[in-house]
Amino acid sequence: MPIQYSGVVDEYHTVRSHVGLFDVSHMGRVRIAGSGAVSFLQRVTTNDVGKLAVSQAQYSMVCNENGGIKDDVFVYRLTADEFLLCVNASNRGKILSWLQSQLAQDKTVRLEDRSVELAQVAVQGPKSRELLMSLGGTVLEGLKLHHTCDGTIGGLACLLARTGYTGELGYEIYIDADKVGRLWDLLIDKGQAWGLKPAGLGARDILRLEMGYLLYGNDMGEETTPLEANADWTVSFQKGEFIGSQALLSQKQAGVTRRFVAFELVEKAVPRHGFRILDPTTSLPIGDVTSGNLSPLLQKGIGLGYVPLRYAEPGTSILIEIRSKSVHAHVVKPPFYKKRKV
Repeated sequence: MPIQYSGVVDEYHTVRSHVGLFDVSHMGRVRIAGSGAVSFLQRVTTNDVGKLAVSQAQYSMVCNENGGIKDDVFVYRLTADEFLLCVNASNRGKILSWLQSQLAQDKTVRLEDRSVELAQVAVQGPKSRELLMSLGGTVLEGLKLHHTCDGTIGGLACLLARTGYTGELGYEIYIDADKVGRLWDLLIDKGQAWGLKPAGLGARDILRLEMGYLLYGNDMGEETTPLEANADWTVSFQKGEFIGSQALLSQKQAGVTRRFVAFELVEKAVPRHGFRILDPTTSLPIGDVTSGNLSPLLQKGIGLGYVPLRYAEPGTSILIEIRSKSVHAHVVKPPFYKKRKV
């Protein structure tokens, strides 16, 4: 996926107002199947896979023994004993190797890397449903958030998932790699009537930032736990033991010492990854910006980062060090962008 096609801001507005097309085939796709698939996924992910009905999906984490985040993933339940795991592109090799090591000699689970033969595109924006239904995706009419279905778009068989990374109504389409070129060309051609444009990584990053969505490598890593990252809701202690559960339970009982927060700048400036967060009274460093940019919608600088617990309450004043200048900001409750009800 390129950084941009027509321009980052233009693509951003296209997704917010019409529909954008993302090539997200760089993501990793892993098939996990067999009679032991459920128990295996319960052990290697933090969320409760047992709650998933067939054709449902959930956001989850893969943690190490210390509760640090190895990756954030989407788990799709395709059948009773078959799942599709969508992992971050940068972590594909790491997660595959780790899953295989956890599988060891278990013959009840089959693990298959399908990242090459299975492609993935995302159609995101308020016009996405209308566009896809006009091309044969009538099954999408009643599809709920985090649900999937088999369907055809332009006569091409695919798996349709109502998931995405933008905060808008949208779908991710999983399709055989030898057909994805035809699908892309079809969407570009027919999508013009709905204002569709291809969109790149630049627009994708601003869209997810406005929603307060985590980005692996920036906002979290193996030194970060889901509890610190405000992703407590992805962790199910009720399901029983899983990798990292003891460390996370201990942290929950003791209480986290830092918290992932969202903030808005009071004056016009742009916070960036790596900029320091300062105490507003002493100007001493208290954390770092993990993600930041200028919101095209709000026309103000917004960002994310970790701060000690006493600074984490919405409304709290902080400073962001931008090129040797201390810029006033305040902590807010995410998302920055209030998405439409669809």
